[in-house]
Amino acid sequence: MATLRELRDRIRSVNSTKKITKAQELIATSRITKAQQRVSAALPYANELQAVMERIAAASSLDHPMLREREDGKVAAVLVVTSDRGMAGGYNHNVLKKAGELEKLLENSGYEVVRYITGGKGVGHYQFRSQDIAGAWTDWSQDPTWEGTHDVRRHMIDGFLASSNGEAKWRDGLSGEEGVPVRGFDQVHVVYTKFISMLSQEPVVQQLLPIEPVIESIELEQESLQEISGDVHPEMDFEPDSETLLSNLLPTYVSRSLYSIFLEASASESASRRTAMKAATDNANELVKGLSREANQARQAQITQEITEIIGGAGALSDDGESD
Repeated sequence: MATLRELRDRIRSVNSTKKITKAQELIATSRITKAQQRVSAALPYANELQAVMERIAAASSLDHPMLREREDGKVAAVLVVTSDRGMAGGYNHNVLKKAGELEKLLENSGYEVVRYITGGKGVGHYQFRSQDIAGAWTDWSQDPTWEGTHDVRRHMIDGFLASSNGEAKWRDGLSGEEGVPVRGFDQVHVVYTKFISMLSQEPVVQQLLPIEPVIESIELEQESLQEISGDVHPEMDFEPDSETLLSNLLPTYVSRSLYSIFLEASASESASRRTAMKAATDNANELVKGLSREANQARQAQITQEITEIIGGAGALSDDGESD
């Protein structure tokens, strides 16, 4: 059994740790609310942009590089969204595991994978394993802003438009200097954590480019309109023409979609950290209770031993007095 002093030292140490985990829990709780508000605030613009995109695309030929699957595609970019800080439970582990599964799937399909990372934890994970990182952006995972995420959003779009046969200019990040030409790619996949609820977050994969889900929804809308009227007539006039508008709005649409992913990942990170820190605080409370119980037992044993020694000593002195 540990000594009383050791038990008291452990209790003090656990209580000190508990103060940290409790503070982290409270901070994460406050950040979840702010992150959810930011996601909600971005929805009206995203919904309106989606509606405009569908109307313009319905009046165009959909002949744009960002909407077409490349038959000779050779390179796929995988953007892994992780956190800059730890203490978030399995948040980073789950998303990195999902990214590994996606990379194997792409490689088995004949694609060369180029890996991009947001968040210091993801960078550290791959660097520790000596795995290549084509580029990385850090220091804003908890609080992404439109300006702060500009480089990563534009790099993904420019790299795709350049294709694997061309080059795009590098935009900040871990590898290379700004403005240096880098190889393009033919697909862009994002691996991030989807916010479902305060207690549930799920790592998911979303194909960012080409924009297949939008194509499918637009084509279905066109087919339904043709069945009804026999011909498709746009409900509005476009100035300039719909093809030009589509070419200019598609990058904005993709950029906004990626920014929404960052906002959702930020909310998931805070929720995961809150859950992890609450569990740590609860475990600390239980540990303190157990240690306090053990310390009380040790103290009682010590007191009992001291009383026994006093009684034994008094009895020995009494026996000596009788013998005299």
